[in-house]
Amino acid sequence: MKIFLDTASLREIEELRGFIDGVTTNPTLVAKEGRPFLELVEEICRLVEGPVSAEVTALDTAGMLAQARQLARLADNLVVKIPATWEGLAAVRELSGQGIPTNVTLVFSPTQALLAAKAGASYVSPFVGRIDDRAGDGMELVAEILEIYRNYGFDTQVIVASVRHIRHVVEAALLGAHIATMPYQVAKKLLDHPLTDLGLERFLADWKGVPPAHRPW
Repeated sequence: MKIFLDTASLREIEELRGFIDGVTTNPTLVAKEGRPFLELVEEICRLVEGPVSAEVTALDTAGMLAQARQLARLADNLVVKIPATWEGLAAVRELSGQGIPTNVTLVFSPTQALLAAKAGASYVSPFVGRIDDRAGDGMELVAEILEIYRNYGFDTQVIVASVRHIRHVVEAALLGAHIATMPYQVAKKLLDHPLTDLGLERFLADWKGVPPAHRPW
């Protein structure tokens, strides 16, 4: 499973660049950085070898298409993020025909994901954390989408989004999701475990008991 960082922070991307396969952003994340939107997105695309999703803000198909084409000119690895609406899927269908990759975002149902794939979306992003927040089961949605895509041979990849914690990442991998995108705070915890820290502490304590003459360093 590929790991994407859900951020617009160049510092966070730079720190984890060797361990991530791509980046997703959204208007909220970009606004936090206080930088010109297109300039920042272009810089992120230069930092990251894999796909970088940047979202349109228009709500109508014509506006989405205009913004999408402007975004696509920034870099070859730019993926246009478009909401799961009728206007959005109309834009996805046209962009797909032009060879511009798209990521259908704010997906909360299997039928939204099905229509996105039929429209030619490169990626869909089910928001598991937000579903869980409403007493739903976000990972069940991911499982349903993956099964539908397998049943009909869709090439659309599933990006598990709105990841809240490590268990979301583990469950995404167990289900066979193509990608999980997560905030910096979650990504940093992927390697953390108190037993690893304790084991290392004990090894080093034992090492101090080895006579200096017996140590190679």
